[in-house]
Amino acid sequence: MDIKIIQEHIDDVLKETNFTNLGEKKVGKVRDIYIADDRITLVSTDRHSSFDRNIAFIPFKGEILNQVSLFWFENTKDIIANHVLSVPDPSVLVAKKCKPLPIEAVVRGYITGVTSTSLWTHYKDGKRDFGNFVLPEGLKKNQKLDEPVFTPSTKFEEHDRTLSPDEIVAERLLTREMVTEVERVAKALFKRGQEIALSRGLILVDTKYEFGLDVDGKLMLIDEIHTPDSSRYWKAGSYDERFNKGEDPEYFDKEFLRMWFKDHSDPYKDAVLPPAPPELVAELSRRYIEIYEMVTGKPFNHDFSQSAMDRITKNLSK
Repeated sequence: MDIKIIQEHIDDVLKETNFTNLGEKKVGKVRDIYIADDRITLVSTDRHSSFDRNIAFIPFKGEILNQVSLFWFENTKDIIANHVLSVPDPSVLVAKKCKPLPIEAVVRGYITGVTSTSLWTHYKDGKRDFGNFVLPEGLKKNQKLDEPVFTPSTKFEEHDRTLSPDEIVAERLLTREMVTEVERVAKALFKRGQEIALSRGLILVDTKYEFGLDVDGKLMLIDEIHTPDSSRYWKAGSYDERFNKGEDPEYFDKEFLRMWFKDHSDPYKDAVLPPAPPELVAELSRRYIEIYEMVTGKPFNHDFSQSAMDRITKNLSK
């Protein structure tokens, strides 16, 4: 999609929803979640959060995240059943009600990152033994690991902690059998994701999965899968040359908008933030569209004949 078209529709965004007939409403970072007795309705909005707050509305973002997730749910359902019941609208997912597991299943295929919890940060500081795997000496930043590694973290705490499987069992978060099964499934999902992404010219670097148990106690894949918000992607074509030069890979970058707010405000303390520059919002929307088209192999087609809210309301009324 041409960036001029995005700029023309910069204000045509879905900020929030307030349906009264779908169940109890809970508000997530991106999604409005409606909880009924037998199902959950997830409406993906165009909210873009950082610094623990909403900083902008990105045209088409919610629609893209929902559609990318659906692509991956469909292409991994032979590995594990997922919570998808129906898709009444491009931005809406009706899901089976499950009890979420208290961990996030993080899988990493490369040693990278700059945060305090990243694999590269720990490795650079001298850590080699991570409990369920040991990394060899001599690794370089952004290097591919011999095998993907499983680095789960807590989920319902204010600040998530990375835990080894042994620690998960010791803290009685999950049984040994359940941790083993979650790791097996997560690695299988990641392998499938890497294979398909590479065929599309992308490297799936790392990701996180969420699992839940249905009413029969069956393990289910829930939430989202391999979206640009839950996963790190690099462009495959230039990776080897850039790595050999010691350069960072070409990556799907959302950081530029975050950095603009850091340069123009104190986003953790200011009560009101300045509005995001329209040209940066349009560029971020273009990048979401680009990764959608690369992952799915299809052009992104949006219905411009009506607002997203009108379209969703009509589709849900059916």
